[in-house]
Amino acid sequence: MGAVLAAVLAASLAGCSSTGGKRAEERAQQAAEGRSAVNTPRWTFAMVTHSGDGDTFWDIVQKGADQAADKDNINFLYSHNDEGQQQAELVQTAIDKKVDGLIVSLAKPDSMKAVVAKAVKAGIPVITVNSGSAESKAFGALTHIGQDESIAGEAVGDELDKRDRKKVLCVLHEQGNVGHEQRCAGAKKSFGGTMQNLYVDGTNMPDVQASIEAKLDSDRSIDAVVTLGAPFAAAAVKAKQTAGSKAEIDTFDLNASVATGLQNGSLGFAVDQQPFLQGYEAVDLLWLYRYNQNVLGGGRPVLTGPQVITADDADALAEYTKRGTR
Repeated sequence: MGAVLAAVLAASLAGCSSTGGKRAEERAQQAAEGRSAVNTPRWTFAMVTHSGDGDTFWDIVQKGADQAADKDNINFLYSHNDEGQQQAELVQTAIDKKVDGLIVSLAKPDSMKAVVAKAVKAGIPVITVNSGSAESKAFGALTHIGQDESIAGEAVGDELDKRDRKKVLCVLHEQGNVGHEQRCAGAKKSFGGTMQNLYVDGTNMPDVQASIEAKLDSDRSIDAVVTLGAPFAAAAVKAKQTAGSKAEIDTFDLNASVATGLQNGSLGFAVDQQPFLQGYEAVDLLWLYRYNQNVLGGGRPVLTGPQVITADDADALAEYTKRGTR
């Protein structure tokens, strides 16, 4: 009898596993083809970020959000502005459209506080993403998805110590961005050497390069430069070469160019916060809330980073950076 029951149970489990696996494959295929994998209503979700024009980091965030929206039968609207007041106006536009869910970044929380409160008061569920983990709960958001910027900064400081660096330049490309300040402050806190901030105009890449070059040229004791975004790492590498500096170039965030830099040794390490995951999970969690009142995080941020990436990891990730998902 025991043997018979065991056989029946095994067959049953095998059938469930086979069916579940087949369904999972079908849903994955549907999402890849831009077809919905669910039959829930076609809700409209808006994402409004502080991205500037041409920022490849946010291209990856948007790609993740687009894929989740396809899977979840969501009408997805994306807009952005790197000025706090203009970003707030875009959020107001989404409120006026009576969207079913809202995703916002809080790089400049003072500019966003009032309009996020309006969305919450209007009954629109809000999820914050990337920036604003400290303010998210107080502003009434369901949860925050991203990395803790202070913790990420501390991870950089620890890595710099492992590499025996002594004097580091932390390059901030967007003044007023609280997340950027937290990154450099976190790195300074855990780093055993000395660190100074350099503010540059991130909308003007030649200016970024010239500013870093001038600093490296005037202070030969700087042995590492940390940029806060992948596009600025390339400018720092060029500045190092022109200045004839031996400083190591390290960066926050990952893209195909950074992966190549890690492989060829022009970059030391990168800190990945998985932007694709931020976009994907933000849309997916809003869908889960609308569909089933699910909330993740328990009042705390859902962390997507930091992960320190070195040359040892670059080969495995290069494929994904080239397709724009890492």
